[in-house]
Amino acid sequence: MARQFIDLSIHIDNNPHSDHPGGAPKVQYVTHKQTAGGLAHFFKGLKPEDLPDSEGWAVENVTLSTHNGTHMDAPWHFHSTTDHGARKAPSIDETPLEYCFQPGVKLDFRHLPDGHLVSAAEIEAELARIGHELKPLDIVLVNTSAGAAFGEPGYVDKGCGMGREATLYLTERGVRVVGTDGWSWDAPFNHTARRWEQSHDPSIIWEGHKAGREIPYWQMEKLHNLEALPSHGFTVACFPVKIRDASAGWTRAVAIIDE
Repeated sequence: MARQFIDLSIHIDNNPHSDHPGGAPKVQYVTHKQTAGGLAHFFKGLKPEDLPDSEGWAVENVTLSTHNGTHMDAPWHFHSTTDHGARKAPSIDETPLEYCFQPGVKLDFRHLPDGHLVSAAEIEAELARIGHELKPLDIVLVNTSAGAAFGEPGYVDKGCGMGREATLYLTERGVRVVGTDGWSWDAPFNHTARRWEQSHDPSIIWEGHKAGREIPYWQMEKLHNLEALPSHGFTVACFPVKIRDASAGWTRAVAIIDE
C-alpha cells in the first residue's frame, strides 16, 4: 500500500505578514563560520582553522510566541474554565494524544467572503455535498480564502470564521480537534470590529474560541496547503509541542493518505 504525506504547516520565518504588526516571529541565523570559534572553545588548543573548512555548526535563535507558526490552541487559551465552569480548562501539555491522530475531514469554504461567520446550516450543507457523516474525534479542517493569501499583506484579515454556533455544532458531535488556514478560528478581528461598532454586543467577541467554555476543544491555526487534500479519506497527525501550563504549542501538522 502506497502512503502519501501532505504537509499542512507553514514555515516559521521572518515574514512580517504571518501575524498582526509586531507579532511575527524573528529568526536569527548563525552560520558555520561564525560558530567555529565557539566549537574550538570546548577543546583546548583547537583552532577554528583545524576544523574541516573552518566550520562549526549552524544554529538559529528564534523569538516567537506559542501562537506563531502552525500551532494548536488548548482550551486554556480560550478561558480559564470549561464544561460550563465545572473544571479548569486543560493546557496544551494536557492534550489527550489520541485526539491528535484521527481521521480528517475538510470543509471547503473558500467561496465564502472574508469575515463571514459560518453557520451550522452551512456546515451541514458542506458535509452533505462531500458525502461525509461526522464521527466523534474526527479532525475537522476548514479551508478558507486565507490559505492562498498566507505570507502576503492582508493575510490576517482574510477568510471566513467559525463562530459559536458552528463550533458547538462540531463539538456537540464529538469533534475535539479542528483547524483553519486562517490567522484565527474566529472571523478576522477587523470584520468583527465593524460588527461591534454597530451592535456593541460583547457576545460576538471571539465567540468561536469562547465556545470552549462550554465544551473543551483544541484548534489549529495557520494551517497551509489544505487545497491539496481530498474532502475526507485521510488521517491527520498533529501532536503539539509539550509546554507546561501553556495555552498553545507548535505542531507539524501532516495529512496521511493510504492509497
